[in-house]
Amino acid sequence: MTHPPEAPPSSRRLPWPILVGAGFALFLLGLIWFGHELTEGDGARIDQAILLAMRVPGHPTQPIGPAWLPSAVRDVTALGSTTVLTFLVLVAAIFLGLAGRLRTALLVVGATLLGSVAVETIRGVIARPRPELTGQLMEVTSRSFPSGHAALSAIVYLTLATLLFPVLPNRRVRAFAVIVALVLTVAVGVSRLYLGVHWPSDVLAGWAFGGVWAMLWWRIELELLSRAAGGRA
Repeated sequence: MTHPPEAPPSSRRLPWPILVGAGFALFLLGLIWFGHELTEGDGARIDQAILLAMRVPGHPTQPIGPAWLPSAVRDVTALGSTTVLTFLVLVAAIFLGLAGRLRTALLVVGATLLGSVAVETIRGVIARPRPELTGQLMEVTSRSFPSGHAALSAIVYLTLATLLFPVLPNRRVRAFAVIVALVLTVAVGVSRLYLGVHWPSDVLAGWAFGGVWAMLWWRIELELLSRAAGGRA
């Protein structure tokens, strides 16, 4: 009687790029928070300086760059929208289920849903208004802190990168997956600043939360794999 081949073991290597990125974002967030505490009004001087650096000097409502850039940035920011991320999570969950990784698929869905609830809860509690320093290049209605696009893109892309480790046995492929996830996460966050719909500290908070969240669910998966291996022993 032949037995089906076992799935490749999960990598237990710590995804240092995500850990370092989350720690660095937390450090910068602490600096901006401190600056915010030293000044009155909605936003520290660092927040304001970064937003104004993305506008034509003397014209805070006019973004820098060629005429086509705002449209391109809106395309990039869509990569962190609820619609795109939901579609991506569903496709990834189906792929993992077909690959025999039902537990990982459930972890991806659970991490995304719970992370989304946590972000919206934080936003409701802090209730920070959107920046009015520069003109907003797209319409927004929700609260500002933390950035939902930055947080959810970090949650989805970084969580997928780490939870896909079991089906990516090659170290170079895993590294590539993490790099792509980081690039997408950073691009979405920066796009929110260029569009003028978030303070930099909002985006940093989103990155930090998403990075820590991805690490948490990566650890949960390892714990479940360890228990499963112990049960088979």
